[in-house]
Order: sequence, then structure tokens, then C-alpha cells
Amino acid sequence: MKHYFLLCSMLLLGFAALAKEPGDSTAEVAAYLARIDSVEKTLHYQTGKVTLENGEILMDIPSNFKFLGAKDAKRVVEDLWGNPPSGTSVLGLILPADEFAILSSYAYVVTYEGMGYVKDGEAADMDYDDLLRQLKESNVEENKERARLGLDQLHLVGWAARPYYDKDKKVLHWAKEYSIDGTEDNTLNYDIRVLGRKGVLIMQAVSSMGSLDSVNAHMNDVLAIGSFTKGNRYSDFDSGTDNVAAWTVGTLVAGKLAAKVGLFAVLAKFAKFIFLGIALAGGAIWRFITGRKKKEEEYVYEPAPVPSNDQTPIPPAV
Repeated sequence: MKHYFLLCSMLLLGFAALAKEPGDSTAEVAAYLARIDSVEKTLHYQTGKVTLENGEILMDIPSNFKFLGAKDAKRVVEDLWGNPPSGTSVLGLILPADEFAILSSYAYVVTYEGMGYVKDGEAADMDYDDLLRQLKESNVEENKERARLGLDQLHLVGWAARPYYDKDKKVLHWAKEYSIDGTEDNTLNYDIRVLGRKGVLIMQAVSSMGSLDSVNAHMNDVLAIGSFTKGNRYSDFDSGTDNVAAWTVGTLVAGKLAAKVGLFAVLAKFAKFIFLGIALAGGAIWRFITGRKKKEEEYVYEPAPVPSNDQTPIPPAV
């Protein structure tokens, strides 16, 4: 609760200092903050054990985090963050317990892809340095397409956390650092994949690189949040009936899940207002609390489609 009061005080002072348009005042800023608070009160946060996706997925939310289910998550992603409806179903959001949804320093977007059983036999032999080199080469081509679409350039700097696969827990995680044209601070993209019998639980967080220490400090808690229920676990795979995914651990890390305007749009979205100063100066939060129209050129969150088993991805040459 102390965090809320401190944040509100900072916002109040910041908005007052930056209020330059006619009619802006401390009273109006207070009204905007009250609107944020009123929206927060309509969200149904959960902690403890939460079951998702027809009982196949179990989320065990610790006390230092909170969870929003599919309905509230959709509202936050589309209404509060200003994104259009997406074909990818967001199952929920994981946020730090002491932060507002719209002002959270980072949030894990939870989705599921029923791509089949992902074989992990080659995970121990992956050369992630060579993979990074390939990703950077692909990034050059992706930026050409982004330029064609009129989007900002996103430059892969390197691993913010080297890929690691826990073979016992069947959990894969890694982080990438991006620089974005027009922004001073680099962006952190953290990915977690939990492998199951019929697909993969996906948890994606985007933040500033300045939040890396905070993200890392709570990483063990987050890694323990998602799992599959009995009968849906990786160990429950039945080779006689279950589908084997075209994907491998390597292709998951290779970033094939992130299309040109998919996850990268999330990166840009957070880069626009992840810092208080940017938010106050005119980011998505400022639009939301003032009710001002979203600019067409600003980015949106649109999770990338994942190919089914009949759309075989090109594996990295490692």
C-alpha cells in the first residue's frame, strides 16, 4: 500500500510539472489518478492456485505477485494498454503485487500454444553464441520489413540472460536486450516456456533494462508459477496418440514465435512509457487518463501467430 501512495505522489508532482495544455491543473491530475484507482478496483486480482485452459494449466501465484484472469487481462491489454483485439488468446497477466496494472514496471503476458510435444533431446548441445549470431543476422532482415511497414527499428544487442533449459522441470527461459530507434534506454524481453504433453505454456515479460535486477531477483518465484496438471505434464506424453511438435527447444529460443509485428510491437509499447518521465510526457498512460485519442502511428500489442505442426519452422543451424 505504501508503494501506491508513493507512486500517486510522484505522478501528481510529475503531471503538475508537465501540464502545459490549457486547462491542465493539479485538480485535473488528481481526477486522472482517481480514475486509475477506480479502474484498479474493478480488476479481479488473484493469488494462490489458479487453474487455466480447461484445467490443463496450474498457476501458483506467490504473495509478491498477483494474477489477472483472461477477462481482466484482455481488458488491460486492449482497453488500458490501447491495443486492438488479437487472434491470440491471452490467458492472463502476472504482475508485481504492489503495482497498478496500467503502471506496472513489467508484466508477464500468459498464453498457451498447443503445438504438440516439443522434443528436448538436443537442448544440451545448443550453441547459444552461434544462435545469437544468427538472430542478429535475422534482425537485420526483420528491420527491413519494419521499415517497409513504417515501424521503428529494433536492434538486438545480445542476451540479457543466456538461454537455460531445466531438463528436470521442463522449463526454458532466456532474455534478450533490444535497442529501439528514438529511445535512450534499452528494452528487456524475458521469455519463459514450460513444456507440456500437448503444448507450451508461454510467459513473456517486457520491461526496461533498468528493471533487469528486479526481474532477476524474483525470477525463481516466476519460474515456479506455471505448471501442467496431472495427465497434461511432459512426462504424460503418449507416443501412440499424441502429436510431436515440429518445434524444438532450439527453435523456441530462436525467436520464431515473435513475428515482425508481433512481440516486437510489445517491446515498442513498453519502450514508449515504461519510464515515469516518458509516461508523463505523452505515452499510452497519459492518453488513457486524459481520454485523448490514440495516435495511429503508435505501436500495439499483437502476439504473433504460431505455426501448427504442418508448418515446419526452419531450425537454427547449430
